[in-house]
Amino acid sequence: MIYLDNAATTYPKPPMVRQAVEVALRRFGANPGRSGYPMSMAASEEVYACRKEVSDFFGGSGPENVVFPLNCTQAVNMVLKGWLHPGDHVVVSDLEHNAVMRPLEALSQRGVAFTAAHVTIGDHDATVNAFRQALTAKTRLVLCTHASNVCGARLPVERIAALCREYRIPVALDCAQSAGILPINMEEMGIDFVCAPGHKGLYGPMGTGILIAKDGSRLDTLLEGGTGSSSLSMKHPEEMPEHLESGTLNVPGICGLRAGLRFVRERGDRIFRHEMEYITRLYDRLKNIPQVELYTPRPEPLYFAPVLSCNIQGLTSEETGALLARQGIAVRAGLHCAPAAHTALGTLERGTVRMAPSAFSNFAEIDRVVSGFLKIIHRNFAK
Repeated sequence: MIYLDNAATTYPKPPMVRQAVEVALRRFGANPGRSGYPMSMAASEEVYACRKEVSDFFGGSGPENVVFPLNCTQAVNMVLKGWLHPGDHVVVSDLEHNAVMRPLEALSQRGVAFTAAHVTIGDHDATVNAFRQALTAKTRLVLCTHASNVCGARLPVERIAALCREYRIPVALDCAQSAGILPINMEEMGIDFVCAPGHKGLYGPMGTGILIAKDGSRLDTLLEGGTGSSSLSMKHPEEMPEHLESGTLNVPGICGLRAGLRFVRERGDRIFRHEMEYITRLYDRLKNIPQVELYTPRPEPLYFAPVLSCNIQGLTSEETGALLARQGIAVRAGLHCAPAAHTALGTLERGTVRMAPSAFSNFAEIDRVVSGFLKIIHRNFAK
């Protein structure tokens, strides 16, 4: 199988990740932070070590401000619903995932307003100006994707953050398609909240996510419950990270995530360069096929992350995806849980066929992928 659905979840996982999960199931099988016996203490130390590595990796303000939700979606919800109140206004982009848009729709029923700033792909000046024009006196947060999960378009987040600092507005970054691929340093970029999945570009297991908060204690809690601390009090702890974590953590997943971080850190920017070369080669080959529809300019590294969307004329994206699957090529077809982005791209009715490589993708696959498209076109246009 040629696996190009890495924008959803990376596969395969590095051997060190699989090994870390297996070791955790044997050595760290007790609840962390709940007891004083050796296995529980060892699990606590392992979780703390991962918090520290995450904070260091993303330029956070310390391990205590790293929280492990189930996924990036939960992290986004924790920021939006923990920070915004009736009467507040938030600015997002028009390329956002439903992980952002659905919580905002729910919040709009409670008196929170939002504006979607238009992203002009390939023109960072126009995009920053759109964000500037969207700000109001009531804007209390700007939250945007780092890179579109549909087409890979990068937002000029450093410039957006600088704009927000002028108005003292906090910035949250949805790093679902960038964590582990694009460089992210909260301190240097001026980012207040980072939301990221563990199972995509960080090569961790499913069921792992990351929320890094500059000051998470200022967020209202979504969940309250057992934390292993202050158990006599019915008031949930205000200290981080317990303030935003309740219940038993996914220790095996966190251990796997820590191994994934090491895998990515050891390779530096080689992963991004490899994946971008793959996607640009594929783009150039598909562009030469008249029946293939592409929706963005050539994906140059300054303006794109390694994600590519296309269609075949006369077919729905789902039809193309199914025909590719029969040839052993795994892609994602449809709306990718991002109708806002498809509206902006003009692909809402058909969706797109989305392809995203990983560190394990090899350039020899490109011939087979292009051949797969040509076979579909020949069978449908030869009639």
